[in-house]
Amino acid sequence: MNLAEVNYTVIESPIGRLLAVGDDAALCGLYMESHKRGPAPNDRWRRDDDSLRFAAEQIEAYFAGQLEQFDLPCVTAGTPFQRRVWTALGEIGFGETITYARLAQRVGAPRAARAVGAAVGRNPISIIVPCHRAVGSNGSLTGFAGGLPRKRWLLEHEQAVLGERSGCTAGPGLCQAAGK
Repeated sequence: MNLAEVNYTVIESPIGRLLAVGDDAALCGLYMESHKRGPAPNDRWRRDDDSLRFAAEQIEAYFAGQLEQFDLPCVTAGTPFQRRVWTALGEIGFGETITYARLAQRVGAPRAARAVGAAVGRNPISIIVPCHRAVGSNGSLTGFAGGLPRKRWLLEHEQAVLGERSGCTAGPGLCQAAGK
């Protein structure tokens, strides 16, 4: 999809406004406010909330705790390596995390954790392709185009949703420790 002429909408969310880019057939970008390397609407873009309603509905359901797995038509531009990384990110379960090193192993490039990190950082469809689930080798939160506070929020949100579904109200990470 050519980002020179595109439809867009703005979706309000608990982590701020999200810029959804695409058309009535596919989503090609989802960016947070102050997103590193994120595009900005210009005079060749057309705001069309209806054409991207399919994406907005699923994103809103995710934030409401009603959706764990997105089912959206997406079109992304990237190198074959980036696409492999983005596909592997999409396979990480809701509420789970993976280290960049482990992700590198999954895409068949075990010595390329930094290159994997760079590809993760170029993910054009944040949240949908869950780049927030990639963490440092010691489990620390590192690099996120939307900022680390948003990454933390997204991970805590997913843990809270899982906790609610399991009946645990102790808080993120505490249910497993309590055996729930």
